[in-house]
This record gives sequence, structure tokens and C-alpha cells, in this order.
Amino acid sequence: MTQKSRPQDRTYGHGSSGELASQVESRKFSLRAKLRYRFDTSITKGDSSFVFWIALIGIIAAALVSLLNAAINGASKDGLLGGLRSAWWTYSNTILFHNNLPAGTLGTRIVGALTWMGDIAFASIVIAFVTARLNEQIRRLRAGKSDVVEVGHTLILGWSNRIFPILQQLAIANENVRKPVVVIVSSQTRDFMEDEIDTRIAKLGKTKVILRSADPTNPRNLGSANIEGASSIIVLDADTSGDAGIISTVLAIKAAAPDGAHIVAEIDNPSHAQALSEATNGRVLAVQSNDVIARVTAQASRQPGLAAVVLDLLDFEGDEIYFSEVKELVGSTYRQSLLSFNSSSIIGVRTVQGEVLINPDSERKFARGDQVIAIAADDDKVTFTGLRTNELFKKPAVRRTVIKHKAEHLLIIGWSAMGNAVLEELAPFLPAGSTVTILADTSLVAKSALPRKKVGRVSVNFKHSNESITELADAARKKKYFEVIVMAYRENISVAEADARTMLTMLLMNKLFEEDGNGIDPTRLVAEVLDSRKADLARVANPDDLVVSDNLSALMATQLSQNPELAPVFTDLFDADGATLCVQPIENYAPLAGQITYATLVASAAARGESAIGYRRAKHPKGDPTSGVILNPEKSAVFATQPGDALVVVGDLF
Repeated sequence: MTQKSRPQDRTYGHGSSGELASQVESRKFSLRAKLRYRFDTSITKGDSSFVFWIALIGIIAAALVSLLNAAINGASKDGLLGGLRSAWWTYSNTILFHNNLPAGTLGTRIVGALTWMGDIAFASIVIAFVTARLNEQIRRLRAGKSDVVEVGHTLILGWSNRIFPILQQLAIANENVRKPVVVIVSSQTRDFMEDEIDTRIAKLGKTKVILRSADPTNPRNLGSANIEGASSIIVLDADTSGDAGIISTVLAIKAAAPDGAHIVAEIDNPSHAQALSEATNGRVLAVQSNDVIARVTAQASRQPGLAAVVLDLLDFEGDEIYFSEVKELVGSTYRQSLLSFNSSSIIGVRTVQGEVLINPDSERKFARGDQVIAIAADDDKVTFTGLRTNELFKKPAVRRTVIKHKAEHLLIIGWSAMGNAVLEELAPFLPAGSTVTILADTSLVAKSALPRKKVGRVSVNFKHSNESITELADAARKKKYFEVIVMAYRENISVAEADARTMLTMLLMNKLFEEDGNGIDPTRLVAEVLDSRKADLARVANPDDLVVSDNLSALMATQLSQNPELAPVFTDLFDADGATLCVQPIENYAPLAGQITYATLVASAAARGESAIGYRRAKHPKGDPTSGVILNPEKSAVFATQPGDALVVVGDLF
């Protein structure tokens, strides 16, 4: 063995098998790098080191200036050394002490230097104290501790993802308001709220947003937000404390302002909603988000385009719901009113006593003081265009084709506690013998949220799955599924991660649908996303219907904050009983492959006891957020009916 390759010459730790010592070379450092390193190291030792270096740099600078002065002006009368010493002291006094040291003997100068340092230390303490107090005041101002002097503002209490679509919708609703103001009181820091709003909302138009970082369950904090002057109050569920936090906030509102604006609150438990409403004499309007989301998700799987209809109806863009008294209708029937407004769709009546009737009996007559409930572009667009007495109402209704449905099979990918409500909504519409297969990652599902094995006449099979393409393909090949529903996870996962999994699953399912020879036929794909910002990305993954969860509850809360009279309308439209939104096959109302006016379709729906509000085209661009839905077309509009088209009506699903 040579001297070069002896084991003791190997330096282990530089590689898996070691390198020769001769191969390990120490790095060469420049003098500048070494001095910089020594300086950085000494600075970290404390304040005294920092002061020492400042003084040393000043002394060196004075010496260099003295040398430069001697080189330019020559030696002084005291000689070169005496001149340098005198110049060095003069420039040191200028650089370090701002010429505050007295001339004289060395002792006099030392005493002057010590006096000057004491003076500077005392002044620094005073300046530091004043600076600290100013910073504290600025911090308090940044945190938003001052009283709000605005009047007529919308007050939002709490913080959640739904605050962003709420702010966007309020900005749209306030476009015609002179100085719209929204005040937000949340436990979040002001900097956090500002950053989130700036990041997630492009523009708010004229709407001014005032932020206050405070506990919304403290009545004193609500007083500072001028709760007595608010025009409406929205209480958001923080997603962690549930109804407990909502109840505490409502009680704080009641303590701070016993009488005042109506309160729109997100409440999960129906009994809590009823109790709060009764305790506040109807001042609290509850938005039961999970029930609305579950109902729309379930119905969207049965009725293509329904999710788009609901979102269009609830947002402030396009058409909304209005009340209007039309004296010309007194003595006329509800059926006649359906064709009496060319640019509005009538869905019900509010009686003079205040009772709301959605899609009432077609022969019910209007009394003096009754109001129509209409879908229109604006309140001034609910324009009476005259009673129609032509042949439209005399034509017999197209008979509904009665089809005996076979058992259906649904595939649900992903799960949460809300899934049980979706199953409850779906079960009545599925024929006997139908099945629902659920594939979900059990680590993201609470045990209390697991479904029952039987819901009504429907058998439920729950399986653990990692949702890989192989697992999805194997599951889809075993059975012909009529619909695939991709649900968002809500446990042990962030909103962003949940939506990412949802969109990835949609992409995988569409890949399976597009591939030939895999035994999987394309089926309807309905997906739920939690964050409305991901809606456009989700549409790229090509779902047939997209349920945007935070939008549904946010839009309803915003509508009620601006018009609390809509509460009974939404209750009737979104509960399990009575009239509801339906998307029905067009062949139930008109022959296929023909030209027909929308007025004729409205009359045909009226003959069936339904109120038509829109049309859905089956052929529409993939990823179209409206899903081909045309809400509230003019009565004179003409449609060429095609297979798969549908009429959007308010009626009875059964």
C-alpha cells in the first residue's frame, strides 16, 4: 500500500467512500473577507462592541482627514507631528462630537467628552421614550381602535372565507349609493385583513371598507363600531366555534343595541335559529348554509343547470327578486299576471297582510294592496305591459310523459358531514333498488360523519379510497353510474387543499371518460368547491355543474342584509316542502325541433300550475359558468327547442 492511499490518509465524511486527504483543499479567503467576518462577529457581541466600532471608525476618519489636510496645506507652525495632532483633535471633535468639546488642556477635553456623552445618553432616552409612545399610538391606529362615526353602514362581525364574495356583492349592490361604507369587526389583525382583501378582491368600486381588530362578542367593541347607526348587520360563522360563537355575538349585539338594524347570521342548528329569532322578535334572520348547499348539490345532480340558476338568482349581477304593487292586476288571476310583464318573471304574491305565497293557485285573484314577487333586472323594470287574453291560455297543456325509471347508481367521491344531508335530499328522487357508492379518504372524514347503510330506499356503500386513477377506474368499470358527484372534504384539511383534491379528481374522471376502451361511459359530473376563487379553475376541469359553497351562503346573507323582506321567499324556495326551483325537460311544455315564443312556454307552464322563470340550452360551451341558463328572458324571445333543452320553473318537484 502506498503512502498516498493508506487508510489513515482518508478523510471520511466528505463522501460515501471517503476522499484522499490530499484532495481536500482549504478555501482561500481574501483579507477583505476576513476583516468583514471579524467585524460581523464582533458586532453580534452586544451594544458596547457596536459603540466601539463607531468610535474607532470616527477616529480613523479624523486621522485620514488630518493627513489629507497636511498633504494639501503643508506642516503647521507646530511642526508636522504637532500639526497632525492638533488637526486630528479638531476633526475628531467635528466628526464625533459635533464641535461640542471645549478647547484647553487634555483634562478639560476629557471632561467635556464625558459631559457630552451623558448629554447624548439623556437625550437618547427621551427620544426613545417619545418614539415608543408614538409607535404605540400608530399601532393602535393601525389596529383600528378609534370610534366609527359612519351612519347607514353595513356592519360585518367575524371573519371567514365568505367575507370576500359578500364584499364583492355589496360593492355591486351599492353602485348607486352615494357613499357606501362597510365596517368589519374581527379578531384578526388589521394588517392581515387588509392583505387578504387586497389579495382576493380586485376592486370594490365606491365602497369604503373600515377595519377594526377587536372581539365581536364584546358589547363595548360593538359600541365603538357605531352599531346603533348600522343599516344592517351580518354575523359570520368563524368555522371553528360554530353556533356558540354566533350566539355570543348576537347576545353582544342585543346588549350594545337592544333595538336596531336586522341581523343576518349563519346558523347551522335549526333549533338555534328559531330560538334566536323568537328571542329577538324576528330581528335575527338565519342563513342555514349547510342545508342550502346540500339541497343545491343534490338537486344539481338531478337537474342540469340548477346550480347556475341559484347563483344567478342570488347574486346582484343580472336579475334579482323584487316586490311591486300593480293596481292594474286587482281582480285578475295569478295565471294572467304571468304574461302581464314582458321583461319580468312573476313567481308569487305577497298579500296585503304580509303573507308570502310562492307559485300560488293559478286562479287566485289579486286583492287591493297585494304585491307581485318578480324576477327583474331592477325594481323599476317590473313594468306592467297589459293583460293578455289571446289564445295562449286556451291551448291544452302538453302532457308530461310518464316514464317508469329503472334503478339508478350514483358514485360520490369525497365526503363530509354535509354528505348525509345530500343523501337525504337525493333519496326521495331515486327509484327503488338504487345504490350510492362513496369513495373517500377516511383520514379526512370524522367518524360521526360516516353515512348510514340505507337511506330511504337507497343502499349506500362506503369505501376507503386514496382516489388514485387506478382506484377510480376500477370502481367506475364495475357499474354504470348515472351521475358522479365530487364532494369537498371539510375535516383535517385546509380549504385550498380540499379544493385542489376536488379539481384533481375531476381531471382524472374526465380523463377516464375520454379514453377509449376503458369500459367507462361519460356520465354527468357534479362538483363542489369551497372557495369561490377556484371556480374558474374548476370549470377548466369540465364539470357539468359546479356548486360553489361559500358563494351560496354568502350571496344569500348579502341579499337578506340589503332586503330582509326576501327571507320568507328564500325559505319557501330552498326548504324541502312547497314550491321550489326546477329544471324540467322542454318536451313537457312544447314539441321538439320547433320555433316557439317564450310567452307560449310561460303559458304552457302555467297550465301545469308552474311559474316559468327561464330557459336552459343543452348545447352550450364547456365550462360556461351559466351552464346554458337564460334567466328571465323577454316574453317575445323565440327559442328553437332541441333535445336536452329545459324550462326553468318554480313548481312542485313531485
